[in-house]
Amino acid sequence: MDVMQFLKPKYIYMENVLDILKFADATLARYALSRLVSMHYQAKLGVMAAGCYGLPQFRMRVFLVGCHPKEKLPPFPLPTHEAIVKNGCPLAFERNLVGWPDSMPMQLEKPIVLEDALSDLPEVENGEKREEMLYMKGPQTEFQRYIRSFNSEVLGSRAHVIKVSKSKLFDHRPRALDVDNYLRVLQIPKKKGANFRDLPGVIVGPDNIARLDPTKERILLPSGNPLVVDCVLAYKNGKSLRPYGRLWWDEVVGTVLTCPNAHMQALIHPAQDRLLTIRESARLQGFPDSFRFRGTVKDRYRQIGNAVAVPVGRALGYALAMAYLNKTGDDPLMVLPPKFAFSHDVQGLSSVNGLHGRPIG
Repeated sequence: MDVMQFLKPKYIYMENVLDILKFADATLARYALSRLVSMHYQAKLGVMAAGCYGLPQFRMRVFLVGCHPKEKLPPFPLPTHEAIVKNGCPLAFERNLVGWPDSMPMQLEKPIVLEDALSDLPEVENGEKREEMLYMKGPQTEFQRYIRSFNSEVLGSRAHVIKVSKSKLFDHRPRALDVDNYLRVLQIPKKKGANFRDLPGVIVGPDNIARLDPTKERILLPSGNPLVVDCVLAYKNGKSLRPYGRLWWDEVVGTVLTCPNAHMQALIHPAQDRLLTIRESARLQGFPDSFRFRGTVKDRYRQIGNAVAVPVGRALGYALAMAYLNKTGDDPLMVLPPKFAFSHDVQGLSSVNGLHGRPIG
Protein backbone atom coordinates (compact mmCIF):
# COMPACT_ATOMS: atom_id res chain seq x y z
CA MET A 1 0.00 0.00 0.00
CA ASP A 2 2.99 2.28 0.51
CA VAL A 3 3.80 1.82 -3.17
CA MET A 4 0.26 2.91 -4.08
CA GLN A 5 0.63 5.97 -1.88
CA PHE A 6 3.91 6.87 -3.59
CA LEU A 7 2.81 6.25 -7.20
CA LYS A 8 -0.77 7.48 -6.85
CA PRO A 9 -2.04 5.57 -9.92
CA LYS A 10 -5.43 6.38 -11.39
CA TYR A 11 -6.51 2.75 -11.11
CA ILE A 12 -5.51 -0.07 -8.79
CA TYR A 13 -6.12 -3.81 -9.16
CA MET A 14 -4.85 -6.23 -6.52
CA GLU A 15 -5.40 -10.01 -6.36
CA ASN A 16 -4.98 -12.46 -3.51
CA VAL A 17 -6.02 -15.93 -2.40
CA LEU A 18 -9.27 -16.51 -0.55
CA ASP A 19 -7.37 -17.07 2.69
CA ILE A 20 -6.95 -13.30 2.97
CA LEU A 21 -10.62 -13.29 3.99
CA LYS A 22 -10.27 -16.29 6.29
CA PHE A 23 -7.17 -15.25 8.23
CA ALA A 24 -7.68 -13.24 11.43
CA ASP A 25 -11.19 -12.08 10.51
CA ALA A 26 -9.92 -10.69 7.17
CA THR A 27 -7.64 -8.20 8.92
CA LEU A 28 -5.33 -7.83 5.89
CA ALA A 29 -8.18 -7.25 3.44
CA ARG A 30 -9.84 -4.74 5.75
CA TYR A 31 -6.49 -2.97 6.22
CA ALA A 32 -5.91 -2.70 2.46
CA LEU A 33 -9.37 -1.23 1.90
CA SER A 34 -8.98 1.25 4.74
CA ARG A 35 -5.59 2.37 3.44
CA LEU A 36 -7.02 3.08 0.00
CA VAL A 37 -9.93 5.00 1.48
CA SER A 38 -7.54 7.00 3.66
CA MET A 39 -5.69 7.96 0.45
CA HIS A 40 -9.03 9.25 -0.90
CA TYR A 41 -9.43 6.41 -3.38
CA GLN A 42 -12.74 4.85 -4.25
CA ALA A 43 -12.34 1.16 -3.43
CA LYS A 44 -14.26 -2.10 -3.36
CA LEU A 45 -13.58 -5.80 -2.90
CA GLY A 46 -14.95 -8.67 -4.96
CA VAL A 47 -14.58 -12.45 -4.98
CA MET A 48 -14.43 -14.01 -8.45
CA ALA A 49 -14.32 -17.66 -9.53
CA ALA A 50 -12.33 -18.41 -12.70
CA GLY A 51 -14.76 -21.18 -13.65
CA CYS A 52 -17.47 -18.55 -14.05
CA TYR A 53 -15.54 -17.05 -16.98
CA GLY A 54 -15.09 -20.11 -19.17
CA LEU A 55 -12.43 -22.29 -17.55
CA PRO A 56 -12.43 -25.90 -16.24
CA GLN A 57 -10.94 -24.62 -12.99
CA PHE A 58 -12.95 -23.17 -10.10
CA ARG A 59 -10.13 -21.01 -8.62
CA MET A 60 -11.79 -18.47 -6.36
CA ARG A 61 -9.74 -15.30 -5.80
CA VAL A 62 -10.16 -11.94 -4.07
CA PHE A 63 -9.82 -8.75 -6.12
CA LEU A 64 -9.39 -5.27 -4.67
CA VAL A 65 -10.26 -2.50 -7.12
CA GLY A 66 -9.57 1.16 -6.52
CA CYS A 67 -9.49 4.37 -8.50
CA HIS A 68 -8.78 8.07 -8.12
CA PRO A 69 -11.82 10.04 -6.90
CA LYS A 70 -12.04 11.87 -10.24
CA GLU A 71 -12.28 8.61 -12.19
CA LYS A 72 -15.21 6.23 -12.62
CA LEU A 73 -14.81 3.13 -10.42
CA PRO A 74 -14.77 0.12 -12.77
CA PRO A 75 -17.56 -2.41 -12.21
CA PHE A 76 -16.96 -6.10 -11.68
CA PRO A 77 -17.79 -8.17 -14.79
CA LEU A 78 -20.61 -10.65 -14.27
CA PRO A 79 -20.01 -14.37 -14.91
CA THR A 80 -20.40 -15.71 -18.43
CA HIS A 81 -20.57 -19.42 -17.53
CA GLU A 82 -22.05 -21.73 -14.97
CA ALA A 83 -19.36 -23.20 -12.74
CA ILE A 84 -18.86 -26.50 -10.97
CA VAL A 85 -18.30 -25.36 -7.39
CA LYS A 86 -15.25 -26.74 -5.56
CA ASN A 87 -15.23 -24.55 -2.45
CA GLY A 88 -17.09 -21.63 -0.98
CA CYS A 89 -16.62 -18.03 0.05
CA PRO A 90 -16.48 -17.15 3.77
CA LEU A 91 -20.00 -16.45 4.98
CA ALA A 92 -19.12 -12.92 6.13
CA PHE A 93 -18.06 -12.01 2.58
CA GLU A 94 -20.73 -13.78 0.53
CA ARG A 95 -22.13 -10.39 -0.45
CA ASN A 96 -18.79 -9.68 -2.13
CA LEU A 97 -19.11 -12.72 -4.39
CA VAL A 98 -19.40 -11.48 -7.97
CA GLY A 99 -22.55 -13.08 -9.34
CA TRP A 100 -25.86 -12.37 -10.98
CA PRO A 101 -28.30 -10.64 -8.60
CA ASP A 102 -31.77 -12.08 -8.18
CA SER A 103 -33.22 -9.01 -9.91
CA MET A 104 -31.43 -9.82 -13.20
CA PRO A 105 -32.08 -12.80 -15.50
CA MET A 106 -28.93 -14.90 -15.71
CA GLN A 107 -27.25 -15.26 -19.10
CA LEU A 108 -24.86 -18.16 -18.58
CA GLU A 109 -23.22 -20.71 -20.86
CA LYS A 110 -22.84 -24.31 -19.68
CA PRO A 111 -19.77 -25.13 -17.53
CA ILE A 112 -16.44 -25.80 -19.24
CA VAL A 113 -15.01 -29.17 -18.16
CA LEU A 114 -11.70 -30.95 -18.67
CA GLU A 115 -12.84 -32.69 -21.84
CA ASP A 116 -13.64 -29.31 -23.41
CA ALA A 117 -10.12 -28.12 -22.72
CA LEU A 118 -7.87 -31.16 -23.15
CA SER A 119 -9.39 -33.75 -25.49
CA ASP A 120 -7.45 -32.62 -28.58
CA LEU A 121 -3.98 -32.92 -27.04
CA PRO A 122 -1.70 -35.84 -28.01
CA GLU A 123 -0.84 -38.58 -25.53
CA VAL A 124 2.50 -38.22 -23.75
CA GLU A 125 4.32 -40.40 -21.24
CA ASN A 126 5.41 -39.65 -17.69
CA GLY A 127 9.00 -39.18 -18.90
CA GLU A 128 8.19 -36.97 -21.92
CA LYS A 129 11.03 -34.49 -22.59
CA ARG A 130 10.13 -32.98 -25.98
CA GLU A 131 9.56 -29.22 -25.88
CA GLU A 132 7.51 -29.22 -29.09
CA MET A 133 5.44 -31.73 -31.03
CA LEU A 134 2.59 -31.97 -33.52
CA TYR A 135 -1.04 -31.66 -32.44
CA MET A 136 -2.04 -34.80 -34.40
CA LYS A 137 -5.70 -33.70 -34.65
CA GLY A 138 -7.75 -30.55 -34.94
CA PRO A 139 -9.67 -28.74 -32.20
CA GLN A 140 -12.77 -30.58 -30.99
CA THR A 141 -14.55 -27.85 -29.01
CA GLU A 142 -15.16 -24.10 -29.00
CA PHE A 143 -12.67 -23.75 -26.15
CA GLN A 144 -9.98 -25.58 -28.12
CA ARG A 145 -10.60 -23.56 -31.29
CA TYR A 146 -10.19 -20.37 -29.27
CA ILE A 147 -7.16 -21.45 -27.24
CA ARG A 148 -5.33 -22.71 -30.35
CA SER A 149 -5.84 -19.43 -32.16
CA PHE A 150 -2.68 -17.38 -32.52
CA ASN A 151 -4.54 -14.11 -32.94
CA SER A 152 -2.83 -11.59 -30.65
CA GLU A 153 -6.22 -10.35 -29.44
CA VAL A 154 -6.44 -13.47 -27.25
CA LEU A 155 -4.32 -11.58 -24.74
CA GLY A 156 -4.98 -8.08 -26.01
CA SER A 157 -1.25 -7.55 -26.55
CA ARG A 158 1.48 -8.71 -28.91
CA ALA A 159 4.14 -8.58 -26.22
CA HIS A 160 4.26 -12.28 -25.34
CA VAL A 161 2.47 -13.92 -28.24
CA ILE A 162 4.50 -15.87 -30.77
CA LYS A 163 2.80 -16.56 -34.10
CA VAL A 164 3.52 -20.17 -34.85
CA SER A 165 2.42 -22.93 -37.17
CA LYS A 166 -0.97 -24.32 -36.19
CA SER A 167 0.53 -27.81 -36.19
CA LYS A 168 3.12 -27.15 -33.45
CA LEU A 169 2.37 -27.66 -29.77
CA PHE A 170 4.73 -26.40 -27.07
CA ASP A 171 5.30 -27.21 -23.38
CA HIS A 172 3.27 -30.43 -23.49
CA ARG A 173 5.39 -32.34 -20.99
CA PRO A 174 4.64 -33.24 -17.36
CA ARG A 175 6.65 -33.00 -14.21
CA ALA A 176 8.02 -36.55 -14.15
CA LEU A 177 6.97 -38.77 -11.27
CA ASP A 178 9.76 -40.72 -9.59
CA VAL A 179 9.78 -44.50 -10.00
CA ASP A 180 7.85 -45.27 -6.81
CA ASN A 181 5.12 -42.70 -7.46
CA TYR A 182 4.84 -43.78 -11.08
CA LEU A 183 4.28 -47.39 -9.99
CA ARG A 184 1.59 -46.20 -7.59
CA VAL A 185 -0.14 -44.16 -10.31
CA LEU A 186 -0.12 -47.19 -12.62
CA GLN A 187 -2.42 -48.92 -10.13
CA ILE A 188 -4.96 -46.10 -9.92
CA PRO A 189 -7.95 -47.24 -12.03
CA LYS A 190 -8.94 -45.16 -15.04
CA LYS A 191 -12.40 -44.32 -13.76
CA LYS A 192 -14.17 -41.35 -12.27
CA GLY A 193 -13.39 -40.80 -8.59
CA ALA A 194 -10.38 -43.14 -8.47
CA ASN A 195 -7.69 -42.35 -5.89
CA PHE A 196 -5.37 -43.99 -3.34
CA ARG A 197 -8.34 -45.76 -1.76
CA ASP A 198 -8.41 -48.00 -4.84
CA LEU A 199 -4.87 -49.28 -4.18
CA PRO A 200 -4.52 -52.90 -3.02
CA GLY A 201 -4.37 -53.21 0.75
CA VAL A 202 -6.55 -50.17 1.55
CA ILE A 203 -9.96 -50.50 3.16
CA VAL A 204 -12.49 -47.79 4.00
CA GLY A 205 -14.61 -48.16 7.10
CA PRO A 206 -18.16 -46.95 7.74
CA ASP A 207 -16.58 -43.85 9.28
CA ASN A 208 -15.16 -42.98 5.81
CA ILE A 209 -11.59 -43.32 7.08
CA ALA A 210 -9.07 -45.11 4.86
CA ARG A 211 -6.84 -47.66 6.62
CA LEU A 212 -4.51 -50.50 5.77
CA ASP A 213 -6.25 -53.86 5.68
CA PRO A 214 -5.01 -55.60 8.87
CA THR A 215 -5.74 -59.03 7.37
CA LYS A 216 -3.27 -58.58 4.51
CA GLU A 217 0.48 -58.21 4.36
CA ARG A 218 1.61 -54.73 3.40
CA ILE A 219 2.60 -54.54 -0.26
CA LEU A 220 6.11 -53.28 -0.99
CA LEU A 221 7.47 -51.80 -4.20
CA PRO A 222 10.75 -53.04 -5.76
CA SER A 223 12.52 -50.19 -3.94
CA GLY A 224 11.40 -51.64 -0.60
CA ASN A 225 9.08 -48.69 0.04
CA PRO A 226 5.38 -49.39 0.70
CA LEU A 227 2.84 -49.12 -2.09
CA VAL A 228 0.54 -47.20 0.26
CA VAL A 229 2.56 -44.58 2.12
CA ASP A 230 1.66 -43.49 5.64
CA CYS A 231 1.33 -39.81 4.72
CA VAL A 232 -1.70 -40.38 2.47
CA LEU A 233 -3.43 -42.38 5.21
CA ALA A 234 -2.74 -39.60 7.70
CA TYR A 235 -3.75 -36.74 5.36
CA LYS A 236 -6.98 -35.17 6.62
CA ASN A 237 -7.17 -38.03 9.13
CA GLY A 238 -7.66 -40.55 6.34
CA LYS A 239 -10.82 -38.89 5.02
CA SER A 240 -9.38 -37.08 2.01
CA LEU A 241 -10.11 -38.24 -1.54
CA ARG A 242 -7.31 -36.18 -3.07
CA PRO A 243 -4.10 -38.26 -2.71
CA TYR A 244 -3.33 -39.99 -6.02
CA GLY A 245 -6.66 -38.75 -7.31
CA ARG A 246 -7.42 -39.25 -11.00
CA LEU A 247 -9.28 -36.40 -12.65
CA TRP A 248 -12.19 -37.13 -14.94
CA TRP A 249 -13.40 -35.66 -18.22
CA ASP A 250 -16.64 -34.18 -16.89
CA GLU A 251 -14.95 -32.53 -13.90
CA VAL A 252 -12.93 -29.39 -13.21
CA VAL A 253 -9.87 -28.83 -11.05
CA GLY A 254 -10.15 -26.76 -7.90
CA THR A 255 -6.99 -24.71 -8.50
CA VAL A 256 -4.01 -24.99 -10.84
CA LEU A 257 -1.07 -25.18 -8.44
CA THR A 258 2.54 -24.01 -8.63
CA CYS A 259 4.07 -27.37 -7.70
CA PRO A 260 1.93 -30.32 -8.81
CA ASN A 261 2.37 -33.70 -7.15
CA ALA A 262 0.42 -36.94 -6.96
CA HIS A 263 0.58 -37.88 -3.29
CA MET A 264 -1.46 -34.95 -1.89
CA GLN A 265 -3.42 -33.75 -4.91
CA ALA A 266 -5.93 -35.00 -7.47
CA LEU A 267 -3.92 -34.14 -10.57
CA ILE A 268 -3.54 -37.43 -12.46
CA HIS A 269 -4.67 -37.32 -16.09
CA PRO A 270 -8.01 -39.08 -16.73
CA ALA A 271 -6.65 -41.54 -19.31
CA GLN A 272 -2.85 -41.40 -18.96
CA ASP A 273 -0.63 -42.39 -16.04
CA ARG A 274 1.00 -39.04 -15.34
CA LEU A 275 0.42 -35.59 -13.92
CA LEU A 276 -1.12 -32.85 -16.04
CA THR A 277 1.46 -31.32 -18.37
CA ILE A 278 2.68 -27.73 -18.43
CA ARG A 279 0.48 -27.04 -21.47
CA GLU A 280 -2.57 -28.68 -19.91
CA SER A 281 -2.10 -26.57 -16.78
CA ALA A 282 -1.71 -23.47 -18.96
CA ARG A 283 -4.98 -24.24 -20.75
CA LEU A 284 -6.75 -24.60 -17.41
CA GLN A 285 -5.57 -21.06 -16.66
CA GLY A 286 -6.74 -19.82 -20.05
CA PHE A 287 -3.34 -19.22 -21.65
CA PRO A 288 -3.49 -19.59 -25.44
CA ASP A 289 -1.28 -22.29 -26.93
CA SER A 290 0.81 -19.59 -28.63
CA PHE A 291 1.99 -18.39 -25.21
CA ARG A 292 5.30 -20.07 -24.39
CA PHE A 293 6.84 -20.34 -20.93
CA ARG A 294 10.52 -20.10 -20.02
CA GLY A 295 12.78 -21.80 -17.50
CA THR A 296 12.85 -25.28 -16.03
CA VAL A 297 9.77 -27.49 -15.87
CA LYS A 298 9.37 -26.46 -12.23
CA ASP A 299 9.70 -22.77 -13.15
CA ARG A 300 7.04 -23.03 -15.83
CA TYR A 301 4.52 -24.70 -13.54
CA ARG A 302 5.17 -21.94 -11.00
CA GLN A 303 4.63 -19.18 -13.58
CA ILE A 304 1.29 -20.71 -14.55
CA GLY A 305 0.10 -21.42 -11.01
CA ASN A 306 0.93 -17.91 -9.78
CA ALA A 307 -0.84 -16.15 -12.66
CA VAL A 308 -4.25 -14.56 -12.60
CA ALA A 309 -6.49 -16.71 -14.79
CA VAL A 310 -6.38 -15.14 -18.25
CA PRO A 311 -10.17 -14.91 -18.85
CA VAL A 312 -10.64 -13.26 -15.45
CA GLY A 313 -7.92 -10.70 -16.18
CA ARG A 314 -9.39 -10.10 -19.63
CA ALA A 315 -12.88 -9.54 -18.20
CA LEU A 316 -11.54 -7.15 -15.56
CA GLY A 317 -9.53 -5.32 -18.22
CA TYR A 318 -12.60 -4.93 -20.40
CA ALA A 319 -14.55 -3.48 -17.47
CA LEU A 320 -11.68 -1.10 -16.72
CA ALA A 321 -11.54 0.09 -20.34
CA MET A 322 -15.29 0.64 -20.47
CA ALA A 323 -15.15 2.66 -17.24
CA TYR A 324 -12.24 4.71 -18.56
CA LEU A 325 -14.18 5.44 -21.75
CA ASN A 326 -17.18 6.41 -19.59
CA LYS A 327 -19.26 3.62 -21.12
CA THR A 328 -20.42 2.19 -17.79
CA GLY A 329 -23.08 3.42 -15.43
CA ASP A 330 -22.99 3.56 -11.66
CA ASP A 331 -23.92 -0.09 -11.19
CA PRO A 332 -21.18 -2.07 -9.38
CA LEU A 333 -21.65 -4.95 -11.87
CA MET A 334 -21.62 -5.10 -15.65
CA VAL A 335 -22.79 -7.62 -18.24
CA LEU A 336 -20.05 -8.69 -20.63
CA PRO A 337 -20.81 -8.73 -24.38
CA PRO A 338 -22.29 -11.92 -25.90
CA LYS A 339 -19.76 -14.71 -26.51
CA PHE A 340 -17.10 -12.66 -24.73
CA ALA A 341 -15.22 -15.69 -23.37
CA PHE A 342 -14.27 -17.20 -26.74
CA SER A 343 -14.42 -14.24 -29.10
CA HIS A 344 -11.65 -12.09 -30.60
CA ASP A 345 -14.12 -9.54 -31.93
CA VAL A 346 -15.88 -8.20 -28.86
CA GLN A 347 -18.38 -5.36 -28.79
CA GLY A 348 -16.72 -2.13 -27.67
CA LEU A 349 -13.15 -3.34 -28.06
CA SER A 350 -12.62 -1.25 -31.19
CA SER A 351 -12.87 1.83 -28.98
CA VAL A 352 -10.55 0.25 -26.44
CA ASN A 353 -8.00 -0.52 -29.14
CA GLY A 354 -7.95 3.18 -29.91
CA LEU A 355 -6.38 3.87 -26.52
CA HIS A 356 -2.81 3.28 -27.78
CA GLY A 357 -0.61 6.03 -26.43
CA ARG A 358 -3.15 7.17 -23.84
CA PRO A 359 -2.05 6.08 -20.36
CA ILE A 360 -4.83 5.04 -18.02
CA GLY A 361 -2.76 4.23 -14.97
